[in-house]
Order: sequence, then structure tokens, then C-alpha cells
Amino acid sequence: MAMNTDFILVLVTTASKEEAEKIVQKLLEGKLIACANIINPVTSRFYWSGKIDCAEECLVVMKSRIDLFGALVECVKGLHSYEVPEVLALPIVAGSEAYLGWLGSVLK
Repeated sequence: MAMNTDFILVLVTTASKEEAEKIVQKLLEGKLIACANIINPVTSRFYWSGKIDCAEECLVVMKSRIDLFGALVECVKGLHSYEVPEVLALPIVAGSEAYLGWLGSVLK
């Protein structure tokens, strides 16, 4: 098992499955992510414009590397319909050597 990696999980919510698929396709083509899971639907509750709001969204869970995060964010922002898209990175602190090796082999 590999520990202390440079790999990250990136979470993005989208307004629709179609938007999620468009974003994922572009990121895969640019080798900014190795893979993505689209979870549809999820119910999100949040503060927006001074009030509590609720929306049905898609959650996209992507695997990438920390040095690609800036380019990934710019790509998402360019394709996303939200004024303030959620783009969060979480560190992958450990993983199987085989899986992490595969991630490294397909990323930019």
C-alpha cells in the first residue's frame, strides 16, 4: 500500500447529468483526471443569496493529482453553468500500489 501520495479526489456538483458528462469528457480528454464517478441524483441543501435553498444535482467524484488541480478548476469553470461551482480537492493519503500506479500512468 502506497502512503502520502500526490493524488486527490475532486468533488464537483452539477445541475444535470448531461453537464456532468460534458465536464468529465473534457477532463478525461485533457488527461486532467484518470476517472470519474457520476452520482445522480443527490439532494443538496445550501445557503445562497442569503437564504437556505435546495436543489437536485449530480455529484462527480474524480481522481487526479494535486499539480493538475489548477488546470482542472479552470476547465470546470469554463464548462459549468453555476456562478460559483463547487470544486473541492481532498488528499488521497493511501491506496493500493496497483491503482495508484494506474492513476499515474494515465494522467498528464
